[in-house]
Amino acid sequence: MNTTEQQGIITGFTPLKTHHCVTGSMRNIFEYYGYQILEEVLFGLGCGIGFGYLEIKGTIPFVGGRANVGRAGEDGLEITAAKRTGVEVRRYTTSSVKKAETRLLELINDKKPVMLYVDMGFLPYFNLPPETHFGAHMVVIAGYDPNTSRVFVADRDGKLHPVSLSYLAQARNSKFKPFPPKNAWFEWDFSNAHEIKPDDVKRSIFETADKMINPPISNLGCKGIYKAAQRIKNWHQILDNNSLRAACFNGYIYIDATGGTGGGLFRYMYSRFLHEAVTYTGISRLEDISIKFKNIGNRWQEVALAFKEAAESSNPPDFLKDIGTNILMIAEMEKAAWEQLFDTMKR
Repeated sequence: MNTTEQQGIITGFTPLKTHHCVTGSMRNIFEYYGYQILEEVLFGLGCGIGFGYLEIKGTIPFVGGRANVGRAGEDGLEITAAKRTGVEVRRYTTSSVKKAETRLLELINDKKPVMLYVDMGFLPYFNLPPETHFGAHMVVIAGYDPNTSRVFVADRDGKLHPVSLSYLAQARNSKFKPFPPKNAWFEWDFSNAHEIKPDDVKRSIFETADKMINPPISNLGCKGIYKAAQRIKNWHQILDNNSLRAACFNGYIYIDATGGTGGGLFRYMYSRFLHEAVTYTGISRLEDISIKFKNIGNRWQEVALAFKEAAESSNPPDFLKDIGTNILMIAEMEKAAWEQLFDTMKR
């Protein structure tokens, strides 16, 4: 990055290498405002781990390991985690590209980095195929150079990527389903920030376990894992080979660390959070459960690699039965681990 580009970066902002786009972006914001916190702790406090299986008409099936994503009745990971640190954050959306850009530049001019959602398919530094779109990707805009009309994007790699305002506008205003970003951005107030309280850590773990065991619909939580295991075995009946390869490749990406999960469908990150939670809560049993989630993450990684192999195969249907069977075994492991965690936290 040359000197001219560096002149547009907000003073004091240092991009961090992170695991997950949402909690990584949050950590970039928190660190900028002087609040030191582990990414895994933000993830756990925000009840970020979960499971979801989606089949939406016109899109390929989706397998994901997130929860608290801002559905009806949810605050979303960002707001939930912020509340538990005393930080106030507000989420804004608009259908106006101009309004979104104007507010972005106002905040940058006020020396405030901006966390926002984008469709990563429109970000040139990813070099993704034109048919690839994912609008639930989070980044931080850390500066603007008016001479080149480019912003500086902090992503998970610890670098700042110059991106033109026109590309950013496309990324923010993407209409691709199932996760259009809706020009969403977040504004922060750290004036009442406080240290993490043990009761908030306990509450976050209990709420997460409860939702995994008792999801509102059968596509989510442990029930969703069981459903995915059965549905994936039959993907070849509802998808042509090209779509099937794409679905398998997405399965790999959204489980593996490549896709911003920290590996193992976020289970490695949650394992590390539970390890940290022992210090906050004094509940030593969480260490044993932490190890169980690490082992579950290992099993998810095996599924990720099987998906990758299927995507690269000349006959992907050959892999589906084994993938479904392995996910069914994981479902049993997850159910047992979440029930143990639920019982531990309700005592």
